[in-house]
Amino acid sequence: MLATLDDPFTRFLEPEKFRTSPGGPAYRAGVLSGDVILTIDDTSTENMGLYDAAERLQGPDGSSVALTIRSGVDVKHLSLTREKVTVNPVKSRLCKLPASGDNSPTVGYIKLTSFNQNASRAIKEAIKTFRSDNVNAFVLDLRDNSGGLFPEGIEIAKLWLDKGVIVYICDSRGVRDILDTDGSSALATSEPLAVLFHKNGVSRVITPVLGKDMGRVNKGTASASEILAGALKDNKRAILYGEPTYGKGKIQSVFELSDGSGLVVTVARYETPAHTDIDKVGVIPDHPLPTSFPKDEDAFCKCLQDPASSCNDNRVQLFSK
Repeated sequence: MLATLDDPFTRFLEPEKFRTSPGGPAYRAGVLSGDVILTIDDTSTENMGLYDAAERLQGPDGSSVALTIRSGVDVKHLSLTREKVTVNPVKSRLCKLPASGDNSPTVGYIKLTSFNQNASRAIKEAIKTFRSDNVNAFVLDLRDNSGGLFPEGIEIAKLWLDKGVIVYICDSRGVRDILDTDGSSALATSEPLAVLFHKNGVSRVITPVLGKDMGRVNKGTASASEILAGALKDNKRAILYGEPTYGKGKIQSVFELSDGSGLVVTVARYETPAHTDIDKVGVIPDHPLPTSFPKDEDAFCKCLQDPASSCNDNRVQLFSK
C-alpha cells in the first residue's frame, strides 16, 4: 500500500525495526559513511534487502559479527562486538590558534552527529562554555550528520539567530506554517560562524518525536541538517563550506501501530527562508572544502594550528564578519 505512493521516504517498519537504534562499534572500527558492506558473516549482501541486512547486523549484546567493507578502493575485513549504545550527539573542542602577543584567537569547534532529543541542549551547553572562554569564532560541523528530530533542528537554529524565519512548512496548497525566532533563545549571534558539509550519508527529519557561525556541509548532510544550514545561510548568519547537501526537502511523521510496528509517512515539504525548495537540489555552500579537511575535534585543532595545513587558507574567513 505504501509503495503505491512512490515516495522512498514513506515506509513500514516491523516491530523489531521500529525499535532499532544506531550503534557505535562500527564507527570505532573505522567504518565511514559511504562505505559499502560486501558481506555479513560471510553472506554476500549483493541481493540482500535492507531489512534482511539490518536483522543480520543486529544481535545480542556482546555477540560478534564479521563484516567485509569496501571503503573507496580498499577492502577490509572486520570483526565487531555488538553493544548497546547511548548516543551523545555533540563533540566540542576549544582550539587556540598561534598568534603573536598575549592574546591568541580561539575557535569553538562543535561537531553535531545527529538531531536526537539531546542535541539542542548539548549545543547550548557547548556554546555557553565557549563564550565563557571568550571564543572568537565558531565552527559547526554537520558532515555525515544522521539527521533526526525536526524540532531539535529548529531549536538549534534559534541559538544562533537574533531574529528571522527558520523554515517554511508547505503542503500541496502552499505555505501552511512559518517557523521563526524573535531572538529570545539566542546565545551566539555576533561571533563569526562556519558550517561544514560533505558528500556521503543520508539523514532524515521526523516531526513528532519531536549569526555568523562557520559550518561545513556535504551530500551526507540532509533534512534536519539542511533546515539548519538553510536557515543560517539565508539569514546571513553563517558561511557554509563543503559540497551541496543531499537535498531531502521532505518531512516525515512516525506513527506507532497497535502491534508495535510503525509507519514513517511524508506529511509535508519545506522551503528555506529565501523560499528555496532544496528537494533533490540541496543547500548550496558558499565555498568548497578540501576533502582532506579533518573530521574530528583533535585533528581539526591541529590543522588550524599548522600554517602549512589545508585549514590555514580558511583562517582569515573564520574571523571575518
